Amino acid sequence: MAEKVLAWHFLRDDKRMQFRDGRRVEDGEIVEVGKTYKAEGDLKLCANGMHASVRAIDALDYAPGPIICRVELSGKIVDGGDKVCARSRKVLWMADATHTLHEFACWCAEQALLQEREAGREPDARSWAAVKAKRQWLQGEISDEELDAAWDAARAAAWDTATDAALPSARDAAWDAAWTAARAAARAAAWTAATAAAWAAARDAARDAATDDAWAAAWTAARDVQNTELERMLNELAP
Repeated sequence: MAEKVLAWHFLRDDKRMQFRDGRRVEDGEIVEVGKTYKAEGDLKLCANGMHASVRAIDALDYAPGPIICRVELSGKIVDGGDKVCARSRKVLWMADATHTLHEFACWCAEQALLQEREAGREPDARSWAAVKAKRQWLQGEISDEELDAAWDAARAAAWDTATDAALPSARDAAWDAAWTAARAAARAAAWTAATAAAWAAARDAARDAATDDAWAAAWTAARDVQNTELERMLNELAP
């Protein structure tokens, strides 16, 4: 495949290249907007090439940090499904997505909690409170210690649900929803919290599927919805 493809790529917070893989740049060079980076030699996924993902939700799974780049891939391109590697990668724009990724983690947690509510399994109030506390923390309205307390409470809610005497399927679904909220509330690295919350919420969305095919379809649908929301949020960072 040889064409131009728009894609997403995350960088560490120092904006430096992460790997030496045949690129015509110094290892650790700071990435610049408007610059095109190239790889030499045979392209190979995970080994040699300028990597990125067509979908933001897939790029998030590989994120080493919170700096998001909108990139244009060109030349020969090797498609690996959730990521691709290309001969060249041009950085169109770049932004610090730390706040956005924390917000996305909260959104994923809310999706899991709302699904439980719609299924007639009202989540523990501590789970809802954890998401609210995370947003207050992002706005500077509560301290690190208060956010940590909300995380501890939501984690306790997940544990209480796990040991409840409810039917296993209901218990497992409610536990996952509670844990998703707790994970989103953690004062962890933004990309780590966002990735964990997204995977947990997608798993919850597919939990009630009766067959493997139905599970796969529900999982894919949930990830598609997540991608739409994440790309909407990230595009708001564009200059």
